[in-house]
Amino acid sequence: MAIAEPTTFAHPLHLAEYGTQPEYGTAAFDELLAWVKGVAALTKPDRIHWVDGSEAERQALLGSMVAQGTLIKLNESKRPNSYLARSDAGDVARLESRTFIASEREIDAGPTNNWAEPREMRRTLDGVFDGSMRGRTMFVMPFSMGKIGGPISQLGVQITDSPYAVASVEIMTRVGEEVTDLIAEGAPWVRTVHSVGHPLELGEPDVAWPSNDEKYIVHFPETLEVFSFGSGYGGNAILAKKCFALRIASVLGRDQGWLAEHMLLIRVVSPEGRAYHVAAAFPSACGKTNLAMLRPSIPGWTVETIGDDIAWIRPGSDGRLYAINPEAGFFGVAPGTGVSTNVTAVEALCENVIFTNVALTDDGDVWWEGLTDEAPAHLIDWQGNHWTPDADRPAAHPNSRFTVSAAQAPSISDDWEEAVPLDAILFGGRRATNVPLVVESFDWDHGVFMGATISSERTAAAEGTVGELRRDPFAMMPFCGYNMADYFGHWIEMGAAAERLPAIYQVNWFRKGSDGRFLWPGFAENSRVIEWIIRRIDGSADAVDTPVGRVPAALNLEGIDIADADLAELFAIDPDSWLAEAELTEEFFQRFDGRVPGRLTDQLAALRDRLQTAKQG
Repeated sequence: MAIAEPTTFAHPLHLAEYGTQPEYGTAAFDELLAWVKGVAALTKPDRIHWVDGSEAERQALLGSMVAQGTLIKLNESKRPNSYLARSDAGDVARLESRTFIASEREIDAGPTNNWAEPREMRRTLDGVFDGSMRGRTMFVMPFSMGKIGGPISQLGVQITDSPYAVASVEIMTRVGEEVTDLIAEGAPWVRTVHSVGHPLELGEPDVAWPSNDEKYIVHFPETLEVFSFGSGYGGNAILAKKCFALRIASVLGRDQGWLAEHMLLIRVVSPEGRAYHVAAAFPSACGKTNLAMLRPSIPGWTVETIGDDIAWIRPGSDGRLYAINPEAGFFGVAPGTGVSTNVTAVEALCENVIFTNVALTDDGDVWWEGLTDEAPAHLIDWQGNHWTPDADRPAAHPNSRFTVSAAQAPSISDDWEEAVPLDAILFGGRRATNVPLVVESFDWDHGVFMGATISSERTAAAEGTVGELRRDPFAMMPFCGYNMADYFGHWIEMGAAAERLPAIYQVNWFRKGSDGRFLWPGFAENSRVIEWIIRRIDGSADAVDTPVGRVPAALNLEGIDIADADLAELFAIDPDSWLAEAELTEEFFQRFDGRVPGRLTDQLAALRDRLQTAKQG
């Protein structure tokens, strides 16, 4: 398809003429142009639009989606410039079962990924993408992960037929002509292609949320490509996020000597005014967003948000590890985010937000479970139906989302787009038993062992046996783009990449007593654990050695009332329970057919020795 002329949006977008193809005349830009034309030849869109990232373009795009019914404009006086999207009921989440790593060798994908043979998968994708954009606009979006031109930043281009994906990617990344300039000058970039898989025949009316029952999210690590078909939902459509920033970037990090991690990033400022930087990896439902936007309960301490979900970590010239948040926005889970749990996040959602699958109030605002202690008397639920508190279903989908610029968070650091030196790395899971409130690793290898063995216990609400451990090493199980045992090895190797390594800790806010109570109050009080970690780094706090690591000699508990028995149970180490867990760790390591680094199996053996000694003593 020729795209030299400006293109015009036709029905159903009803937009004015804009979106001219850039002109550069460089070999690098010609390569981009050839790729765009190739995708257009396959997908057969009616028109092509080059996204320039301007505000006028964005407002026109949002307006077109309101006219189409994809978005509902919220009450301007209550939630300025904000919108609600309702997805198809079958398109509400990331699809791990339909997510593939199409590496040349199956062993390079490993046992924790779905592997696909690359040539066979390309034939399959050619089939589903053939004509998939007929009747639609194909958007071309150059984007930067990290600030444009930053030393740790990476570039990509997403092609999509979803205006919802365009609006979301514009929040989550830096989109526009400056990125195209860098690509035209020869900067490397990652290719990503997305289609909702719902072509339109001439005169056929569109639907508010086009999608396809057949879905693929495919990564080609050797050629640095992503193809996503059939879903318009966030993580399957915002390809810069999990697909690029973790799965593809983890491969880039392995090959280039850095780390792409599923980690929040914060700055902790002590009463003395000294700043420390902490990255933390948590699986879902383990308090990640709350820590990213923590308001400490201890006077004199502050926490500034740098990132809430992804961190890229590289060695610096001064012998330290440096991290950035490569994203420009937050794509957060709405349910459970409320005034009593995370007021900072709620305040960030005051304007300029795209909400997805939350409930609509009678006065044109949004609501979800956990936003307030009491539900409104009447709502329109996420599927467009009337809802009252007596209903036997949630008003908002459990995986409903908000997409908002990171710059809107009241806690955001002034220099949040810059690289910061890491002082500490935290790993956490949701454990009712065994794991203490906080444990310091003995050294880097022991810390990597902690990250490699992170797990959460299944509850009665989860599929599987109650109490069974669900493994999520480094909170990266769904997001590592290559064999996870090799990923463990890369972490070990990174220990030699810097002269001054961050200290590594494991935290667990969720330990319960024998009566089923949470032993730790959590939320703002987690700052007391952070305080001890910082004091350990500056050398002013003491620790006690245990078989599993070092625990606090004392915590600052001034102002809260925790029984001595509860405190003792928070840090209790049961050698028999830990030895049983060591057996499960060995079983987990055996899944990797001998590829787990010897230094981690040595750590497992050393843990068993320490536990046996403690049991006998």
